[in-house]
Amino acid sequence: MQKIAQQMVDAGFTGVELRLHDETGDRTWRAGLSEIDGNAEPPPNGHVRIGSNTKTFVAVAVLRLVADGLVELDGPVDDHLPEFGIDRRITVRMLLQHTSGLFNHTGEYYEDGTVAPGILWQGKEFVEARFQTHEAADLVRFALSKPARFEPGTDWSYANTNYVIARLLVEKVTGTPLADALRKLVLGPLGLNDTSVPAGPEIPEPHAHAYYRYDDGGEQTVDVTRIDPSWISSGGDMISTTADLRTFITALARGELLPAPLLAEMLEPHPKVPYGLGVFVMETGSGKVISHNGGAIGHGALMYATADGSKTLTAALNYVDDADLSLAQAFQEVTKNLVEEVFG
Repeated sequence: MQKIAQQMVDAGFTGVELRLHDETGDRTWRAGLSEIDGNAEPPPNGHVRIGSNTKTFVAVAVLRLVADGLVELDGPVDDHLPEFGIDRRITVRMLLQHTSGLFNHTGEYYEDGTVAPGILWQGKEFVEARFQTHEAADLVRFALSKPARFEPGTDWSYANTNYVIARLLVEKVTGTPLADALRKLVLGPLGLNDTSVPAGPEIPEPHAHAYYRYDDGGEQTVDVTRIDPSWISSGGDMISTTADLRTFITALARGELLPAPLLAEMLEPHPKVPYGLGVFVMETGSGKVISHNGGAIGHGALMYATADGSKTLTAALNYVDDADLSLAQAFQEVTKNLVEEVFG
């Protein structure tokens, strides 16, 4: 595991913490740097922006409301959010499984290589505007002003917009901000005191630093550890630690958060892409593994668990991001190697 952690750093990541929990207990490994111009390793159990792992937390919150009879999984989203005029064929399930067909507000990447731009989230202009606050409702209205990718329920396409709408759904049904609803439904019961929905650019100490690189007549690298994540909203704005992620994914896998029938539906993968309701579902040498990963402009997190929760792997990453997503290929390769080592 220490060798793999170092391989991740050698592949281009600034720093990494890996946390493995199994029948022998809880162990961690760290490699690389907390800051690119420093000499300290990433802090043990440091805070990190977890990117799209946020979606799993939001999905659990929605499904808890389904379990309480406050939301109908296969009912129209429009029943709860009529002010947006969302296609009544789009159900809550479609949001959670990315089958709504709605435009991705951070941009669409089509199979033929063409790109339909979304809101600003890359380049020098984004860096200069990184403290700008975006309202979730405005992100949804922007997405709804664009052509849908496909008819609701007829295909699969990953769209952050789905989870921004899910956020607004939770807030409408509970009458509270998402942060408060998550604290009541998920974070509080599990004692996840290091996990939060940020309301601004701050991130709690300790933390490794995140960076963004862009070209401005010369390469510029900027510390973006402090950044307003409202541009991605509940598509990826939460903060956590490897220990809290382990507690969360373990409780989810063991059925401590959802009734068994709903958990089974959550873990039922789509035939095109093995994505259930807020989680990826993969087959490994250890059997079924549920997971989600995420990146958030220089920070990233990994989260994996066997179906019975007996073995988990979580990770926190810090790195230098850029508009070309130049670490994406390395990210795919090192996570594949990591999963094979732990679960293969």
